[in-house]
Amino acid sequence: MSILIDETSRVVVQGIGSQGTFHARRNARYGTTIVAGTHPKKGGTTWEELGVPVRATVAEAVESDGADTTMIMVPAPFTKDAILEAHGAGIATIVCITEGVPLHDMAVVYNTLYPRRPDGSFTKEGRPVLVGPNCPGLISPGKANVGIIPGEITKPGKVALVSRSGTLTYQIMHELNLAGIGISTCVGIGGDPIIGSNFLDVIPRFAEDPDTEAIVFVGEIGGTEEQRVGEWIAEHIPDTPVVAYIAGFTAPPGKQMGHAGAIVKEGGEGGETAADKKAALEELGIAVGTNPTETAELMIERLA
Repeated sequence: MSILIDETSRVVVQGIGSQGTFHARRNARYGTTIVAGTHPKKGGTTWEELGVPVRATVAEAVESDGADTTMIMVPAPFTKDAILEAHGAGIATIVCITEGVPLHDMAVVYNTLYPRRPDGSFTKEGRPVLVGPNCPGLISPGKANVGIIPGEITKPGKVALVSRSGTLTYQIMHELNLAGIGISTCVGIGGDPIIGSNFLDVIPRFAEDPDTEAIVFVGEIGGTEEQRVGEWIAEHIPDTPVVAYIAGFTAPPGKQMGHAGAIVKEGGEGGETAADKKAALEELGIAVGTNPTETAELMIERLA
């Protein structure tokens, strides 16, 4: 099995410009079922490069083509409306690759997709899954690829991978692949301050997947989400081999490094540094690599 996408996924692409076309063609060559593209002024035409119809709206792609997944590659100023359109059309899995989405726009999106309960928590049960923005997407090797992850660097297997970083994801997958280890599903959740899915939205899905036997997660400096992930793992899946990597071991406090959310407050205290997170996770029995190569090696050791 896999999570979120598989060989039955039917994908509509929002954003059929040069980049959207390039990556949609790569996804289609991989075996992903691309059923339509959308463009408000080109509805009723054909997306020649893909050989599929262009619909004026996502709702038309759902009704006419059975779309249940979307890949969003529209420019950042239009991303909010694209996500909300997909949600309104009933799309179950929304994969937003676009970077540079305004923070206020994502606040509106998040509160629309996941309305608050009276206790202040967000409702996610029965709601659409939003992956991203500013992410590489996700891949279930041998089944489907939605996004920009290079399919040639991995193969089907039993290790699940979830990461904030796209390039680190690629390196770890590639090194596992060289060791003969494949992936069940890889999810790149993105590195912005507000993203649709966090680690604790994804890892419990991995835990329920019968074909996932081990998990790698790649976090980064800033916040304390990785510690909460470690506590959940220790409580719910203590016997599952889990390896982590925290990007930013050499990052100076107070400086934004890479992603918008990757920043440690001045003073470097509060559990937000890579060293803090490594120590906390290791206390919970989770091995933590200090670079992507070591992280892959730790997983290889645990599967030997």
